[in-house]
Amino acid sequence: MARPEREPLARRAAAQLLDRVRAGEWELGRKLPGETTLAAELGVGRSTVREAIRDLAGRGVLQPRQGAGVFVTAVDVPEDWDAMLRRAGIRQVIEARIAIESESAALAAARRTPADVRRLRRALADRELAELADGRGDSCIAGLVDADLALHRAVVAAAHNVIMIELYDGFVPRLRQAMIELLRLRPRRRPLDDHPEHAALVAAVIDRDAVAAARLSRSHLDALKETLA
Repeated sequence: MARPEREPLARRAAAQLLDRVRAGEWELGRKLPGETTLAAELGVGRSTVREAIRDLAGRGVLQPRQGAGVFVTAVDVPEDWDAMLRRAGIRQVIEARIAIESESAALAAARRTPADVRRLRRALADRELAELADGRGDSCIAGLVDADLALHRAVVAAAHNVIMIELYDGFVPRLRQAMIELLRLRPRRRPLDDHPEHAALVAAVIDRDAVAAARLSRSHLDALKETLA
């Protein structure tokens, strides 16, 4: 029965420590006082302090180092990624995509493999078929959006940078819904009727033209931003 009583106390202790970090009492990279000192300052036991430190370590604020102590590794708790994307405007999402995808396109042109080329050509063909399909039904609209996003993902994947692909995948749910809603509202003014631009991007990657790949990726997404925003 002691553990359920201690957990709320540990959360309160973690909140107090976080407030002190945010206030600048311990700067980034600084070492916290020992458990005994913190326990006395917070009015709790050492076991509660250890739980509070584990809590903040799990959130990236503190880092225990064996034999050295506990150090500040962030001055605040990072906001949940999904919550941040839900709050962000679609223009902000696309601006972030421009930064990631234009660099990814350049890297893809330098790093693409024969397997990447096959995936790019297949994704481009799938996107063209989806674009040519009748776009009046919800399934056709979703199919076009999914094919478009799959092609862009293939370009990012060809860059062979795991961080970039993780970031791209994080944007997809937020972006997908916005694009589907736009196509439902304006089916006769489809912002995805741009197969030549996508074909040119894929060709630049395959031809290892990094400058053209980055430029084409940026110009396409700039146009999309103006349509969606």
